[in-house]
Amino acid sequence: MGCCKVESVITVDERGQTVLPKEIREKADIRAGDKLAVISFEKDGEVCCISLIKVEKLAEIVKGMLGPVMKDILEK
Repeated sequence: MGCCKVESVITVDERGQTVLPKEIREKADIRAGDKLAVISFEKDGEVCCISLIKVEKLAEIVKGMLGPVMKDILEK
């Protein structure tokens, strides 16, 4: 399991937009047109952490979690 680290600090502009630095896009293989899911984590009713994950990776994770469950349900 990897460890979290601060990769960079980014700024939100007046329109709510941000730019992912080129180095991070290259490391994560994020290209123009890629879709990213925004995942938020709450603690005590406040969002304390925001994470981005490629949509296709999220789909793989969901399939990996739900696949075995659905298989068990369908076999019963």
